[in-house]
Amino acid sequence: MAPQGEPVLFKIDFSDIAGWRDDDHVAAFEAFLAGAHAMKDAPPKTRALGVDGVALQETARAALAAAPLDAPAARAFFEDRFVPHRINAPGFVTGYFEPEVAASRTPTPRFSIPLLCRPSDLVDVSDENRPPEWDASIRFARETAHGIEPFFDRAAIEEGALAGRGLEIAFVESLVDAFFIHVQGSARLRLVDGGTLRIAFAAKSGHPYTSIGRLAVERGLLPLEGADKEGLEAWLKNNPAAGRELMRENRSYIFFRKTELGESDGPLGAAGVPLVALRSLAVDRTLHTFHTPVWVDVPGLTDPHSGRPFRRLMIAQDTGSAIVGPARGDLFFGSGAEAGSLAGRVRHGAAMVVLLPKAAAR
Repeated sequence: MAPQGEPVLFKIDFSDIAGWRDDDHVAAFEAFLAGAHAMKDAPPKTRALGVDGVALQETARAALAAAPLDAPAARAFFEDRFVPHRINAPGFVTGYFEPEVAASRTPTPRFSIPLLCRPSDLVDVSDENRPPEWDASIRFARETAHGIEPFFDRAAIEEGALAGRGLEIAFVESLVDAFFIHVQGSARLRLVDGGTLRIAFAAKSGHPYTSIGRLAVERGLLPLEGADKEGLEAWLKNNPAAGRELMRENRSYIFFRKTELGESDGPLGAAGVPLVALRSLAVDRTLHTFHTPVWVDVPGLTDPHSGRPFRRLMIAQDTGSAIVGPARGDLFFGSGAEAGSLAGRVRHGAAMVVLLPKAAAR
């Protein structure tokens, strides 16, 4: 964060953004257009950074009226309707993806680990019902006859705390597969009886997220350079008993819902639209207004498409419990193993520029 009292956003010109003219503005415009359809009837909620949701909705309606656009017109759209503001805070990005995993609708000797839908006694926690001694970050809890209480954590659920309630959506082969689906918040399940089932985040247990990759490095289980997604996954599968205990130290447990998405669609983000590979950005939802365009510059990361340093206009379409801070982001890389391999290596410093609708710019 910026030092207390200093502004977080500084107005700049598009000419100040290195690489701006080289980006694929048509691809960025099309990603923004997906959110425009979602915004046309209801504006997104204005969040703490101050990107005005109503002004963003007006810009979205202009995008719908103007589409489709060629490259010069797409760049002109952003330049004419937005004012760039650099985020005055240390930036950091990671990557995420949609896993593709084999699964079964029913339990079998091979497929025995359930993915669960939201339980009926899991309730949202807000300022209105949160007990005064609870941390403000707790967003879910268990409703009981005595009021709300902490919900079961990962270990309790794996031990059967929710068994017999008919919550199972599908079953996967291993706890490790389920764990990474939980971390990513969505999955494309390839069913053994044919077809595909798409699932998306519905809720969580309310316990804080703990990075087990960080724990593995701190405890000397993995070297820092080997603690990417592939290295961590291999260690967990090669050390099943110790791996299970390590995974349980992330007490956060994710519940899912089925989604109706086409084969070519990305998973649904928290903003309610399908994510677009290398154009959708997960942000801190308490600070960023969903559907806002954000320029992301990651000097140490090679863009897998251009081979140049990663510099792209992305759209704030998702969030995550580990994404905290104005210049903290999670880059969506797409679906499947290759996307997972790329995403799992991303832990880089970054700079960000948020685009404010011109009508409401400071």
